[in-house]
Amino acid sequence: MTRRVKWITRSACALVTGMSIAAGAVAAQTSQAPSSDAYLFNDVHFHLTNYIQEGVDIHQFLTTMGDKAWRVALFGIPLQQEWSYENSGDYAPTYYLQTDAPLYYYSFTDAYIAMQYRSLSKQEQARFDPMITGFNPTDMYAADHIRRILRTFPGVFSGIGEFSIHKEFVSAKVSGETASLQNPALDRILDFAAEAGLVVLIHNDMDVPFASPGSPPAYLAQMTALLKRHPKTTIIWAHTGLGRIVRPVTNHAAALEAILNDPELKNVYFDISWNEVAKYFVATPESLSIAATLLNRHPDRFLFGTDEVAPKDQQTYLRVYRQYEPLWQKLDGGAKNAILRGNYERLFDQARVTVREWEAAQAK
Repeated sequence: MTRRVKWITRSACALVTGMSIAAGAVAAQTSQAPSSDAYLFNDVHFHLTNYIQEGVDIHQFLTTMGDKAWRVALFGIPLQQEWSYENSGDYAPTYYLQTDAPLYYYSFTDAYIAMQYRSLSKQEQARFDPMITGFNPTDMYAADHIRRILRTFPGVFSGIGEFSIHKEFVSAKVSGETASLQNPALDRILDFAAEAGLVVLIHNDMDVPFASPGSPPAYLAQMTALLKRHPKTTIIWAHTGLGRIVRPVTNHAAALEAILNDPELKNVYFDISWNEVAKYFVATPESLSIAATLLNRHPDRFLFGTDEVAPKDQQTYLRVYRQYEPLWQKLDGGAKNAILRGNYERLFDQARVTVREWEAAQAK
């Protein structure tokens, strides 16, 4: 209703002009770039900062990308690791596995990412698609935070995430209410993402760590129900639901295939980021064959990402891409191009246009 009132109070001429300017800016931004065919990949999953909000300067990271990565979905980490002197003394933890102290949501990460992006030239900005992450998915006000960030930093963000619901060893450490796939706050977030045209990158383990062999994946049914409640939201399920300890469930590929074949879930995609996921895909000739068959059958539904966190150099940044080399060799040419480049550009080019139009419609 609020959006409708604002539309009515604006003149039609001003609205059309604003939308044209937004679309024109996106077109200019994307047209500056050479073809992505000259690069190895687009990266749908990259953290510029770590769990204590430290990382690499974005200009330094551009050098790391070099002529290997063309476009990158850019975000920090929404959680800050607390340094509790009572827990670790003078030892300052930089990762969540290094201490028993809690994690807490760190909203300033969005402003930091926006300012890093704004420090770039227009041509350099064309290589990034910043994402909003600094919200608590259990908070009914989280959608309002995302809306506020878009209004505060217009022309910057294209999506939300990576944010986590069920994540091994992390969920239990987060201060406050435990995130849930059934929380109305999460539905409110995904509803707003659809309204504004934001791409959503969500981490949710399909199962619990050390699950009993043969038992149904603990969170698969809830996750599928969530996806079906939001058919108009573009959702990328990070890591195909896997984790460091959350290994492929029995018939993992079949579980993914069921989602991919469901006509109610055409808005759902998977990323294959993270070295921990790559190790499962290429572990054996059998696992490699299963993965390649699935990706060749559904090449328009998977995206490559590194899931690197503030890499120190290009060799570190490229390690996941190199780790997947046996998989790339088994993919059809069209499937490989779609997964490494094309699907990213299709989803984020659309998001750039749609989000800019939403922002123009909100302007007074």
